[in-house]
Amino acid sequence: MQKRTFLKFMAAAALGATAMTGVAHAEMATEITEPVTITFYNYNLATASAGADATREMIAKFEEENPLITVETVGVPSNEIITRLQADMAAGLQPDVAQLVFRDLIYLSTDLGAQPLEDMAGAAGYAELIDGLIPRGVDLGKVDGKTYGLAYTFSTPILYYNADLFRAAGLDPENPPKTWAEVKTAAEAIVEKTDADGFFPGAYGPADGTFVYQGILMSNGGNVRDGNTLTFANEEGIEAVQMLRDMVDSGAHARLDPANPHEAFAAGNLGMYLYTSALQNSLSKSAEGNWELRVAGMPAFGDKPTAPTNSGSALYAFSQDPIKQRAAYELMKFLTSDYGYTIITSKIGYLPLRLDIVDDPNFLGPWTAEHPLIRPNLEQLSRLTPNVAFPGQNYRQAEAMMKEAVTEAVLGTGDVAQTLLDAQANAQGLMP
Repeated sequence: MQKRTFLKFMAAAALGATAMTGVAHAEMATEITEPVTITFYNYNLATASAGADATREMIAKFEEENPLITVETVGVPSNEIITRLQADMAAGLQPDVAQLVFRDLIYLSTDLGAQPLEDMAGAAGYAELIDGLIPRGVDLGKVDGKTYGLAYTFSTPILYYNADLFRAAGLDPENPPKTWAEVKTAAEAIVEKTDADGFFPGAYGPADGTFVYQGILMSNGGNVRDGNTLTFANEEGIEAVQMLRDMVDSGAHARLDPANPHEAFAAGNLGMYLYTSALQNSLSKSAEGNWELRVAGMPAFGDKPTAPTNSGSALYAFSQDPIKQRAAYELMKFLTSDYGYTIITSKIGYLPLRLDIVDDPNFLGPWTAEHPLIRPNLEQLSRLTPNVAFPGQNYRQAEAMMKEAVTEAVLGTGDVAQTLLDAQANAQGLMP
């Protein structure tokens, strides 16, 4: 309770600080004629991976091409960055640009003063900013018709599978499972004929949010909410979670530590793993010389179309000053440019949201030719579905209650329907 009370206090303080500075959705300056420094809060910079190096590379090139703009970076882990923003705002430190996940979208637009980009950039500037980006990606950053989050780093859930384990189990790696029934059958064969586990979805761990679970739910025709009414325990929701529970009971779905199931897969001890495509680069390195990595699209519920959810981030502008707004705009445009997505995809592992560069020899073409495993994930972009954000001050607590209930329903021993219905009723009390 103390932590929740603190976060509510910080949110209120941040909102008060924003109000005092006067959130102005005024249009940015037309040009920059003197040196200006902007802050960029970024969670890739807080990692010890290629994501930090690639981000620094992009920022260095941006500053080289825009000598009047200095970017002061603030690297914060993704699960801490929203709290850091709130604290800095309450202390009077106005951020300019931030990389934040979509689960915070509504809160950022209503409570923390994120700028609607159509208003900040004007009609012509906004059109230039989103030109060439996939429309489904742009739409995910909208609230009430205005774009608050500019699509930046995206991934969708894909089915990684170990082709060596498939062969050992008598399965055809050229014909991976396309439905959940086929996943169950293949996983049971792997468990029976090898020393490895069969299947695990990265849907329960503390760092995963709910995007994998939401993708499974929505692929069965469900959704987590309808307006302010939670619906994750409706018929389709219960059916989707019951499917996972049945796989656990049969032994097809492994009982791994939800915090780090990718370690078992990377070590070659798990046949199939449903998780973010952003892990593809690191898994490829783990598999190289040890076992053969393959990928396939999300499994479907029979003949229902899948609904791959987006995991990743958007860029938000918080600048109040017209000159800093212009600098923030230029940074956002650069990071989502043809060059930006070439670096983001080839060196970090996220999807290119400019599909015309995928086979372009001047951009991603050479890399794509050497990394064909990206193709199934690119195909899923045509059905990209939002990782639905929750409204209200208590949005993260409500989301956590849902995820904890799903984890208990799948990996526990209680009744699936009752576990979900109880959690839905409790979480509804936190909705606005």
